Amino acid sequence: FQDQAMMKTMSGGNCNLNVPAKNSYRMVVLGASRVGKSSIVSRFLNGRFEDQYTPTIEDFHRKVYNIRGDMYQLDILDTSGNHPFPAMRRLSILTGDVFILVFSLDNRESFDEVKRLQKQILEVKSCLKNKTKESADLPMVICGNKNDHSEIFRKVRTDEGEDLVSSDENCAYFEVSAKKNTNVDEMFYVLFSMAKLPHEMSPSLHRKISIQYGDTFQQKSFRMRRVKDMDAYGMISPFARRPSVNSDLKYIKSKVLREGQSREREKCTVQ
Repeated sequence: FQDQAMMKTMSGGNCNLNVPAKNSYRMVVLGASRVGKSSIVSRFLNGRFEDQYTPTIEDFHRKVYNIRGDMYQLDILDTSGNHPFPAMRRLSILTGDVFILVFSLDNRESFDEVKRLQKQILEVKSCLKNKTKESADLPMVICGNKNDHSEIFRKVRTDEGEDLVSSDENCAYFEVSAKKNTNVDEMFYVLFSMAKLPHEMSPSLHRKISIQYGDTFQQKSFRMRRVKDMDAYGMISPFARRPSVNSDLKYIKSKVLREGQSREREKCTVQ
């Protein structure tokens, strides 16, 4: 990831958070319908599991971090399992920095879909890398969800999942349960480690704070009285909006044409 001097600004109410563009990343979550993609995202953001299933069209979330005085931004794109617009899925892949591919251990078809997605990501990113001459790795986690179900319902063996990642040191396999919160934190820890991001971005390794602390959040001296021994904090942007398709297209075009090789995407306003 290239070091740029440009800054991203997130403003919200009375707070104005500046995150260096080089510390801004996009995580893309892909997989078939009803495999638990949104449940895993909910665990990551809120530590909660939603029992009621609601089909996802496309959800966008943003979390900002103050880790030892440095600001980081993680945009999360929770995609539709139906993929009604193949061009949008391709754009999501092109703009992604880290990936989570989710299938359900009790659904063989969802595993086959993950294999197709893995192949598509590698092909699309390889094409972009050839055009931009980038050498960045492609951190990816393949996630078998619903391992809390009885083994009699299992349709995908553990070794089959492990085979998908055996030849790539930047790809890892986990069997998790979003419902029971099993292995979810460990999965994010490994993903961020592969991406060379601070491991404190993992759900259990930073203090969760609210937007009310936004004014002082970015200060290097930021501390909370009850957790003086901690130096990592995370805050969800409550009204983050997905950058426009036009903005994403310009971002990719600039990379291909090497016009400043900007990492900066459309700014997000938080109200």
